[in-house]
Amino acid sequence: MTIYESDLPGVGKKYEVELENGERLVIVTHNTGKREVYTKANENADSEKAFEASDRLARKIGTILEGAYFQPVQTDRVETMLSDNTFIEWYSVTKDAEIAGQSIGDARIRERVGVSIIAIQRDDELITPPTPDTVIEPGDTLVVVGDREDCIEFEKLLGDDSEA
Repeated sequence: MTIYESDLPGVGKKYEVELENGERLVIVTHNTGKREVYTKANENADSEKAFEASDRLARKIGTILEGAYFQPVQTDRVETMLSDNTFIEWYSVTKDAEIAGQSIGDARIRERVGVSIIAIQRDDELITPPTPDTVIEPGDTLVVVGDREDCIEFEKLLGDDSEA
């Protein structure tokens, strides 16, 4: 997927997203926060306006598209991309996971695989930030940040049951 970005002086920014079928989605973000969404049959076609949204509505639509409200595929892992190769991911810890029962410091997760645990959801408690003494327990949901390859390595510490 290729995204083209261009400045619109006095207006804001324009983004063109190449879709799999050759069509393009065009999003104009105004300096005021308003968004206009257009479609194009191809790179050289004229744009057709699909809809317009306020800043607040556009952000709400964005969180829905990102999957913050609903993930259509049942998985133990949720992923949010921060940049081209940096992700925040959520992983469930099973009783069979290699790191279950170990403290974060003893597990040496950052040194071994390169990800950092930034939060732990344990029942109704959110542990943020966890310390090196925080023990990882079965049933915990770990929120980690790292690049794609490091996250894949981290999954191996959790065992096959945690992979999505």
